[in-house]
Amino acid sequence: MDKLVIHGGKPLQGEVRISGAKNAALPLLAAGLLSEGEIRLENVPRLGDVRTILKLLAHLGAEARWEGTEEVSLCAKGVHCLEAPYELVKTMRASVLVLGPLLARFRQARVSLPGGCAIGPRPINLHLAGLAKLGAEISLEEGYVEAKVGRFKGARIYFDTQSVTGTENLMMAAALAQGTTFLENAACEPEVADLADLLNKMGARIEGAGTATITIEGVEALRGARHRIIPDRIEAGTFAVAAAITRGEVQIRDCLPDHMEAVILKLQEAGVEIHKEDAGVRVKGPDRAKAVDVRTQPYPGFATDMQAQMMALMTVAEGHCSITESVFENRFMHVNELLRMGADIRVAGSTAFVRGVERLSGAPVMATDLRASASLVLAALVAQGTSTVSRIYHLDRGYEALDRKLASLGAEIERVPE
Repeated sequence: MDKLVIHGGKPLQGEVRISGAKNAALPLLAAGLLSEGEIRLENVPRLGDVRTILKLLAHLGAEARWEGTEEVSLCAKGVHCLEAPYELVKTMRASVLVLGPLLARFRQARVSLPGGCAIGPRPINLHLAGLAKLGAEISLEEGYVEAKVGRFKGARIYFDTQSVTGTENLMMAAALAQGTTFLENAACEPEVADLADLLNKMGARIEGAGTATITIEGVEALRGARHRIIPDRIEAGTFAVAAAITRGEVQIRDCLPDHMEAVILKLQEAGVEIHKEDAGVRVKGPDRAKAVDVRTQPYPGFATDMQAQMMALMTVAEGHCSITESVFENRFMHVNELLRMGADIRVAGSTAFVRGVERLSGAPVMATDLRASASLVLAALVAQGTSTVSRIYHLDRGYEALDRKLASLGAEIERVPE
């Protein structure tokens, strides 16, 4: 197990390239189960979660291999196992995305209830209720979802709360259903639209992805396709905050500014200079950011996956602010670690009240989840002295070579064994 040793106080300067989106890559790889044809995905990030889902697909009998550094070839013609075991699912909640495709193509599946980051309960009841509406018979046995279906039949499904993976799972299932399915109050995230783009290339008939109403006209079979994964908007937002918090200037390339509009607007409100360019954005940090209130919301609102990083910036901002987490429970576990570095934060329910301090101090801190890891790294970049960030396997699940990218921008950061 590794940790990061960071000597703070260096303004970041230079250019960084954003990798493919983790939250798009995982459902896109799961979608390969829907067809016997070859799926070729470009711009695939080399992440812990990607390795996990590739292991899961191989366990099911699919053939997946890297073609160069950023492309994966996947063929699910030889799938012979319809069980996703706990050992492979426990570290990643997105593993439940194989449930819809397995049921749609093979008519049965046995999938362990998922694990992942400890950021509050994220039940899969929305997935299961939707699959049942499509005709699946579902039971829970000893920690596993056991399901079977004759063939999915189109239905009108309303999500009580927006769910990204729920929308994706049902969209994949409905692609092979008999008849038309309508998903109401569907998640609008760019990753959902990216999955629909791939499915349509495979022969699906999906309209409205990226809006709250998605229409899926089922087809008999899907074919192979080639697709390039969208850039990771959360990684891009993290580097934007890194430039801001260190008073640096960074050119962030290969990102889509339209996908991070809420983050850009909030950073600009805090006094950060951000200029959109053809290849991405240029971010210049102020001498000191201004405190701004933040409330997380489903897309296109401020992403919950950027809450911890924004809090890191607010710890050294001028003034005081509130940060309200309205998407997930228990997503303030980074607060105690930021307090160790000298931050002034008080939590009351789902809101953290942050009073900016003039400086943070280096300290040993421990990551508790993926985005908390990023916030601690950001705080360490601006802190006086040396910080060590432990348990960075969380970080490696969702950021490709974050330490090397930061080092290329001038950060004093080193990965060492615990």
